[in-house]
Amino acid sequence: MFALIIVFLLVLSVLVLVHEFGHFFMARKLGVGVEEFGFGLPPRIIGKKIGETLYSLNLFPFGGFVKLYGEDSENKLKDPKRAFIKKSKKARFAIVVAGVVMNFLLAIVSFAIVYSFSGIPRNTKNVKVVEVIAGSPAQVVGLVVGDVIKKVDKEEVVTVEKFVDLVEQSKGKKVKFTIGRNSSEIKLNIIPRENPPEGEGPLGVVITNTEIYFPPIYLRPFYGVYYGFKDAVFWGGNIAAGLFRMIKGLFAGDVPRDIAGPVGIFAITAKAAQYGILAVINFVGIMSVNLAILNILPFPALDGGRLLFIGIEKAIGRKVLPKLESAIHTIGMIILLFLLLAITAHDIQRLISAGGFGGFL
Repeated sequence: MFALIIVFLLVLSVLVLVHEFGHFFMARKLGVGVEEFGFGLPPRIIGKKIGETLYSLNLFPFGGFVKLYGEDSENKLKDPKRAFIKKSKKARFAIVVAGVVMNFLLAIVSFAIVYSFSGIPRNTKNVKVVEVIAGSPAQVVGLVVGDVIKKVDKEEVVTVEKFVDLVEQSKGKKVKFTIGRNSSEIKLNIIPRENPPEGEGPLGVVITNTEIYFPPIYLRPFYGVYYGFKDAVFWGGNIAAGLFRMIKGLFAGDVPRDIAGPVGIFAITAKAAQYGILAVINFVGIMSVNLAILNILPFPALDGGRLLFIGIEKAIGRKVLPKLESAIHTIGMIILLFLLLAITAHDIQRLISAGGFGGFL
């Protein structure tokens, strides 16, 4: 359990620190002072000042923050040129959005690492058997794992979809399969079931036309980044769509059941850790995209909320009163903390009902 806690804290730390480093780096680059770089949410446990910045560790390890000089007030600024609030809209936009960008970059790097070590999946024209269910028609006639299905009767098979379609058309009829096995071809007669057991299909086989390709070592990072970017976009689209469905459901009176808080994330991290370091890194990539999407939402206290106020400023031609904006962000933070507590309580309830982390998912 101790090892799992360490893995969980490492995952959380990487996600938060990378996000906040984006704000920190862009602020420093654009000449904005950084008063504090904090991991976790206050109250503060310990802090050390290096240069002008206080680096702090806070009690609740479920987030982080960067406190910028002149972030919430125009009053009593000793050095207005270094104040966030005095910078142009473009500069403030860049600083706010930098955290989200860093999370997407972390996701791409995470997926790239996984692909570099586990190989690149690619489609082939070989429809291969990867599992044969005991007692199924496929097992009865002698199909084995590794067989390549060449033809169904006289129809050539080059895609999974084509194979599934041909089998569906042949249910209850005797069909001749041409099989590639160990550099030779054999013929097998099979009758696909009309009413197979649930989850088994007419033949009782699992097939794929995907293989794992290992490029030369010097090319793997480039392949990894390419496929990592595609995965980041894929997960970003899925998470955004899921979030939209959840919000739509809330307006319809449906309470979402699949949201995970810190306890839920710990359970998922523990599950990923069972499959090794690459599974954990892949999970970091998915969580990083998740964090980026959530942070860009136009809700007070989130990055998207701050971008919203910059947009309002552009629309009305003047800044919203800093004290008003600060108060709205504070209210937003309080709401988020209450949501976090509610989700955590729900996670604990699910955990107890599931009988521990093993049955949580």
